[in-house]
Amino acid sequence: MKTVLIVDDLIDVRLSARIVLESHGFHCLEAQHPSAAMTCLEQNQIDLILLDMNFSQDTTSGQEGLAFLSKLQSLNYTIPVIVITAWAKIDLAVQAMQKGACDFIEKPWKNARLLEAVQGATIQTDLLQTTSTQSHFLAFSAQSKQLLEKAQRIAKTEANILITGENGTGKSMLAEYIHNESLRASLEMISVNMAAIPENLFESELFGHKKGAFTDAKENRTGRFTLANDSSLFLDEVGCLPIALQAKLLRVLESGEYEEVGCSTSKRSNARVISATNADLNKLIEQGEFRRDLLFRLNTLVIELPPLRERLDEIAAFAEHFIAKHMNRYGRTDVSLSEQAYKKLKSYHWPGNMRELSHVLERAVIMADTNVIQAQDVQIQPGDESLLPLPLMTLEQAEKKLILKAIDHFDGNVVRAGEFLGLSKSAIYRRVDKFNIQVKD
Repeated sequence: MKTVLIVDDLIDVRLSARIVLESHGFHCLEAQHPSAAMTCLEQNQIDLILLDMNFSQDTTSGQEGLAFLSKLQSLNYTIPVIVITAWAKIDLAVQAMQKGACDFIEKPWKNARLLEAVQGATIQTDLLQTTSTQSHFLAFSAQSKQLLEKAQRIAKTEANILITGENGTGKSMLAEYIHNESLRASLEMISVNMAAIPENLFESELFGHKKGAFTDAKENRTGRFTLANDSSLFLDEVGCLPIALQAKLLRVLESGEYEEVGCSTSKRSNARVISATNADLNKLIEQGEFRRDLLFRLNTLVIELPPLRERLDEIAAFAEHFIAKHMNRYGRTDVSLSEQAYKKLKSYHWPGNMRELSHVLERAVIMADTNVIQAQDVQIQPGDESLLPLPLMTLEQAEKKLILKAIDHFDGNVVRAGEFLGLSKSAIYRRVDKFNIQVKD
């Protein structure tokens, strides 16, 4: 449910707007002056503001409303504002729009016009938020924010970048973030997934071809290095590049020169290369499947993304983000996560990382019978955890870790945790005492 803040010094005006909007599914809050509106903004999540332009200072200039819009801008609020006034003037409307207002309504309004403006503004905001979240790399912990700050600093350089990490960790989103923070952001980033290209089409995909260059070349094709000239070229899963073509990629990285298939004339590209891989390139080098000199060209700067199982302190924030995203997509409102569902998310090892978390919560938002996602709504298929990499620890440390995990799984029930671990009641309590584990009475 969207929340609209109505800012007007006349109670009957606020009531009139409230009746119209609440009858069409909006939640409304009221403020009789801009100062009260600022307090309301600090204490509530507001989706749209209906703003009167004149209050106690005068009756016609609109300066109080304009001052409020300026303050919203200075505080970096991005909430859409529709201004309303009985003294509608074209120049005032223009000034309001220049200060961030998205629409202008004259009093007395027609209810259909008011509703149309409010619905249009909130729909547009949803579209913009959906677009931004699709390419936004999520960072909530101090460690993740440091990684993002590193990426931002790197983005301002012209150096080639290699992003490493498991599938689903957000490598493509980070690549787009880097491009958007770079000096090339005014141009579109060009992407190519190396793992999805048949080996016989790699050269044509990267460098282009001329009509008739080979049997199926029925028309000219522009390669990705040409498309990405003066922009960024994202080579996803670069470890899949066949060894035979790696020399050609190395050449264009060193000199900027390449030839289209079927053409002897060299072309030049000023593309900045951002590449990503989930493969161990050093291991591929040892196996003779990847060129060491190519790696040196690709990894001028390296960013390693940790797997989700190492970012569990952010799982609640990730879950809130994905639930909001999928609520918007499927037209649901006020969906939240129960404590047991959250514990289930946090206890899972997430082999599919962020991509898997998004899919799990998408199913939960669709299938949950109520607005609270329960543990049974979180459909996770546990894999073989014996295959997961384990940190080096002593047997005593491992024993304590298992006991803590079992007690947490059984919601503090020490006896049930002991039974699950194959320990008697006395044995589990001896270990609880030994490791000084705090349990519920």
